[in-house]
Amino acid sequence: MPGDASVMGLFADEEQAAAVIEEMNIAPEWHLERVHSPVPSHRLAAALNPKKSRVGWFTLVGGVLGFFTGFCLASFTALRWSLIVGGKPVVALVPFFIVGFEFTILFAVFGNVIGLISQMGLPRKMKQRYDPRCSGDRFGLLATCDPRHKAELIAFFEARGAEIREFELQAA
Repeated sequence: MPGDASVMGLFADEEQAAAVIEEMNIAPEWHLERVHSPVPSHRLAAALNPKKSRVGWFTLVGGVLGFFTGFCLASFTALRWSLIVGGKPVVALVPFFIVGFEFTILFAVFGNVIGLISQMGLPRKMKQRYDPRCSGDRFGLLATCDPRHKAELIAFFEARGAEIREFELQAA
């Protein structure tokens, strides 16, 4: 959000950071933008309570469209050229199912990539708000809020044992 104040709380302990994340989930005036961790953390992931991804639906739709596209393309091609070989039917199901299967895989991959890009919100301009200590021994919680609530956010982090790093206001 343009014009918001950005504050990062740096915690030495994973449990502290997870407890603060859980507390911030109920604070409507603050928005948790990003969580930086020096190591993969199941505790932080559980505290964030991420919503279920919809990328699988993109993959499913791509796969279904791919099957019907492949089957229809093979059928159309066979009917267009009408090569009758040894009395076999022009639209033979088994070979066309194979073409449909291959198109299923191809279109499912396309659907998956489109789903990943669209659900991640790409492309978007990333703002550089990072502290190098998050790659070493600190857990960083980057939160944004209205500039009027910045002092409250800083006090909230400090009361829970965080070091504070403030970022300048950036226009969009």
